[in-house]
Amino acid sequence: MRVLITGGAGFIGSRVALELQKEFDITIVDDFSSGHFKNLYGFNGDVLCFDVSERNFWQKINDFDAIVHMASITDTTILDQNLVMSKNCNGFYWLLEYAKQRQIRVVYASSAAVYGNTEVPMVEERGLRPENIYGFSKLCMDRLALKAIKEGLSVAGLRYFNVYGLGEEFKGRSASMVFQLYKQIKEGKRPRLFKFGEQGRDFIYIKDVVNATSLALKSKKSGIFNVGSGESNSFNELINIIFERMGKKVEIEYIDCPYEFYQKHTLADITKTKQELGFYPLFSLESGVRDYIRALEGNP
Repeated sequence: MRVLITGGAGFIGSRVALELQKEFDITIVDDFSSGHFKNLYGFNGDVLCFDVSERNFWQKINDFDAIVHMASITDTTILDQNLVMSKNCNGFYWLLEYAKQRQIRVVYASSAAVYGNTEVPMVEERGLRPENIYGFSKLCMDRLALKAIKEGLSVAGLRYFNVYGLGEEFKGRSASMVFQLYKQIKEGKRPRLFKFGEQGRDFIYIKDVVNATSLALKSKKSGIFNVGSGESNSFNELINIIFERMGKKVEIEYIDCPYEFYQKHTLADITKTKQELGFYPLFSLESGVRDYIRALEGNP
């Protein structure tokens, strides 16, 4: 099977590509605006440099049997509504048109950001009130997908929760708090948390995310699916796990949150994902952080 992975030089896209190449013929397309070539060490397929939000791209490329769509502006602090909507939604619109013409499977990255500050646990069919333009763009993508499903296209949208793991080092300020806190401690700095570290997050390890994405690609099920651990931990709990794994503990600096659109708590209800995709997370936060820090320290 020939699979096109958009955004394949990015964090999640690159990990998915490295795994799926074991079974399929993978082609990556990325405009390298946020992806990084070092994420592709070990990838053996074709790598193309294009902007997939442009209609012309979808009129030029060869036929594929499936698409895994990871290309997106993922920095939630970008407030340029025109930029985020045109890149995230327009590109997905043209992708779906391409897929409809060929009747091929589409798996794409949605986000827990679509839920905003609604009640937890977050269920796919309720509480869709995003706090920022990024979350809104993902909600619009979900609506395009649901419309395409009604028209007969095979589509799975994966609402990733708070993903962490190897490959995110090049995301800068958009990298997970797991990486940010590790890096601060490693550099001898006081780790910084928004007051007072009790905000809850459904942290999910990249290896679980890759597994969920692979299952979705191989499945015939269509719909929107939460991809989280099904558990929530506070940032204070997270940093204590990192302290333990690094064998050091330093004073935490609590600062004011500068963002009006900040999500206070995320927690995925993954009942539907288990039942329809057969996805069960293998990593707790403790085991995921342990595995991640081993890899960051050069001991995978």
